[in-house]
Amino acid sequence: MTLLVNIIAVCTCILWLSVPAFLNIICYPFSKKACVKISDYIVKVCAPGIFSVFKTYIKFNRTFTRETEKLPEQFFVISNHQSLLDIPIYMTFFPEYQVRFVAKDALARHIPLVSEMLRSHEHCMIPRKGGAAKAMKTIEDFGKRVVERNQIPVLFPEGTRSKDGTLGTFYSAGFRKLVETTKLPIVVCALDNGYKINDLKHVFENLSKINYKCKVLKVYPYPETKEEQVKVLEEAKELVQKQLDEWREEDKMLASK
Repeated sequence: MTLLVNIIAVCTCILWLSVPAFLNIICYPFSKKACVKISDYIVKVCAPGIFSVFKTYIKFNRTFTRETEKLPEQFFVISNHQSLLDIPIYMTFFPEYQVRFVAKDALARHIPLVSEMLRSHEHCMIPRKGGAAKAMKTIEDFGKRVVERNQIPVLFPEGTRSKDGTLGTFYSAGFRKLVETTKLPIVVCALDNGYKINDLKHVFENLSKINYKCKVLKVYPYPETKEEQVKVLEEAKELVQKQLDEWREEDKMLASK
């Protein structure tokens, strides 16, 4: 019965999203301004609405932990990465900000709903071809753009999603380029349980069984030197790992009761 309810809830949300997704596909070649408005609707209305549907009908839970008064006016987020759902999670975690992501350019083509939204909102699409120099130039242009527009850049330093929740290596190249370009304070965040719904099969099976957790762990001032940047990234990985360990120990204790 739970599986059937999950399927119905997910399919209902997909149908709801299909209208703005179709409009975005139609509008993008002709009017970027219209596409931006549609994408704004998806972010501000659809994303929170879908999570409300999930919470009401299938008991999908989110635990958000942040202290607003400690956040700078503008900042740069780094986080671990487990699922494509991490993107709407962060959009709703920071609802008062315009959040922009660093992602692979494969997401910018041929993915309904996602591709046109990423392109119209001018997220950072890292090219697969062209080498490191082209990738760094893309990140640099993105960094200048988000600073000018008072947006919040989000980078997943692992570079790819963790399929089993294990924390991967935090790569420094993209992080350092974005730090140097934006000169923003760094907000380290952790999230967990997204890996349990990282494909459609597990969405249907596990959506009602998880508590998607997201938390601000620490705020660093802008790291000016290479040494400070390396230290922040190393400490960020340690903080995220420690938080994951704590969450998972708590989950084990709850499951054993």
